[in-house]
Amino acid sequence: MSRQAQGWLLVVVGATLLSVSAFSTMYANYVRPGFRPALIGTGAVLVTLGLLTALRPRPGHAPRVAWLLAAPVFAIVLITPPALGSYAARRHQGPPPPAAAYQGAPATDLTLGEFIARATGTSLTGHRVRLTGFVVTSGSGWHLTRMRINCCAADALALEVTVEGAPAPPEDTWVRVTGTWIPRPASTSGTYVPPAIAATEVVTVEPPAEPYEEPL
Repeated sequence: MSRQAQGWLLVVVGATLLSVSAFSTMYANYVRPGFRPALIGTGAVLVTLGLLTALRPRPGHAPRVAWLLAAPVFAIVLITPPALGSYAARRHQGPPPPAAAYQGAPATDLTLGEFIARATGTSLTGHRVRLTGFVVTSGSGWHLTRMRINCCAADALALEVTVEGAPAPPEDTWVRVTGTWIPRPASTSGTYVPPAIAATEVVTVEPPAEPYEEPL
């Protein structure tokens, strides 16, 4: 690979990074929203370095393996990996990390993380809440699910709330569930059991621009 080719490859990689972070919300399928400024800055630096290298080439060649830098570009442009869904949720099931206790009456709209944290106490009793997530079906019913990430999609954890009183929409459909918390006795088997909501309304919604929840 010539130095000039290296430069144009950097331009393509940087421009692709800018396109998914500065000009769209596609980046939110892979990393937390807080990383957006860093992604934009990195894309701008790569484009600048690439132009300097391509327009002012010097003698020299890089090994052919350098073409692998183009692999992420083809993955994003040709495949466009979606946000994690039901398949990933089943592979990352488990109790969420402990969250701070909540005081006072809950808000009407809650994240799944907030609902799960409040379900360990009594602040949800008698309050109607709205939760948004995607559908994951199981043999015993279905769950409203949202993935939580600390850094990026690689460390995702599935947050799940069991929905009762309503038929399951198609899997991976994004829905907004309105209902009330179902108090249950603590599990004595040591197995984590997701909290449950008695649904009074289930409405299909568009997938959010930021599909993941962040830690509380």
